[in-house]
Formats: sequence, structure tokens, C-alpha cells
Amino acid sequence: MKFRMVVWAGFGLAGIMLVAGQFASVTPRQEANSTMVFQLTSPAFSEGQPIPARHTCDGPDLSPPLHWSTVPEGTVSLALICDDPDAPVGTWVHWVIYNIPATHTGLPEDLPKIEQLADGTCQGVNDFRRIGYGGPCPPPGPAHRYYFTLYALDKRLAHPGGLSKSRLLQEMKEHILASAQLMGRYQRQR
Repeated sequence: MKFRMVVWAGFGLAGIMLVAGQFASVTPRQEANSTMVFQLTSPAFSEGQPIPARHTCDGPDLSPPLHWSTVPEGTVSLALICDDPDAPVGTWVHWVIYNIPATHTGLPEDLPKIEQLADGTCQGVNDFRRIGYGGPCPPPGPAHRYYFTLYALDKRLAHPGGLSKSRLLQEMKEHILASAQLMGRYQRQR
């Protein structure tokens, strides 16, 4: 697997990102002295903290509310992937959503589980083989980590809803301006 190293500065600190060459080419377009940060947050949970049961299979399995700030200049659309690298069978995909308009600053809680929303946002297939969000549902044991990764893209994808994570990563290749990530944890006791 080829890796490409991209170096940029922000907040006066050098940032280094290794990107798997087969999936995405990241081309940050932030100015070297920029104080603006592309950031992903949720009012439901903080970085590294437990995801509330209402957003899991132990509750109503609602997609969590998400907010982001400072999309990079040139962003045309956004895409988000949520996955669990701690699943026993390998990384498990919980959510694939793309063509989110660049004018949006977040996603509300409990998005409908349909391929295309009224604003043109599209949802793909998760590893539960369903469209939309499928929340954490790990086996009993240690807590799993759930990574919500938001991508700013320089184009709108020409595909309707239903893409898988791997297909979305292929379609985004060479079009990612920046990414932001939020990680939550969930542990089942039963």
C-alpha cells in the first residue's frame, strides 16, 4: 500500500497526515497562518466519551446530532462515515452519508433512514445491510470506539443514495479538501 505524506501548518504547529494512497488524496487548502479549524462535534457526546444508549441498538437507534465548523474554502459538499474498528469481524460500517450541502453546519438527530433526503443529501448502505444510520451494537465486553469522520469535498458526487463505504471512498478520491473526526465509545453490559 502506498502512503502519501501531507504536511501543513495550523495554529502555528505543523500537522502531518498519512493517507492511504488507494483511498484518498488529501489536499488541505488552509492558509499556513490560519486560525480556522474544520471541527466535528456533537451535543450528545464529547470526544472519547460514551455514546448515549438512545443512539445505539439498546435504545431507539437514532442517529446522533452532529455539528461542524469552518468548512474549507472551495467545499461543494460533505460526506460522513461512521465505523467501528474494534468489531470482532474487522472494521464495521455504521453510517455512510454524502452530498451534504456545503451550506449545512450539522445534521439533526434521527435522520430518516432513506436513500435521499429532501435537500439532496444521500445515505449509503451500512454493514447491517440497511440504508442510513445503524448505531453501536457491540458484543458484551470492552468498549468499542466509533469514529465519525467528516470529509469536505470539492465536488458533489454524481451517484444517488446507496453507496457502500468502499465505493464512497473511491468516489471521493482526489476530491477531499479536509477531514474532521469525532470518536465516541460504547460498551454493552449484557
